[in-house]
Amino acid sequence: MKLTYTKTGEYLIPNLMMDEQPEGDIGFYGRMRKRFLKEHRKGTYNGMLLKCTLTQHLIDTNEAAQDMIDKLIKQMAAAEGVTESLKRRDQMAWVGRMNNIRARADEIVRAELIEV
Repeated sequence: MKLTYTKTGEYLIPNLMMDEQPEGDIGFYGRMRKRFLKEHRKGTYNGMLLKCTLTQHLIDTNEAAQDMIDKLIKQMAAAEGVTESLKRRDQMAWVGRMNNIRARADEIVRAELIEV
């Protein structure tokens, strides 16, 4: 790779271009992972940023977190008997139990995928 320069006044400034970044949605959990890396794993964050692997890592993390959330919610709802018949009988109870399940699943995902 040949490096080219642009003359600005008395200085030669290198013409640097960032590599192509992957297309995709970083999403909620990807942004959360980015914030965690930036605040608590600065070396890892900077290394991934310089190697242009950060965006793909964040996309992959978001996808894995969403898959894990969906799987955990289904498993927990089935184990606790939160079904469609409960939803028809008592919507408020169903909503309360599903919110509780979602919060617990979110906590598990944060501990296992985001904050490691």
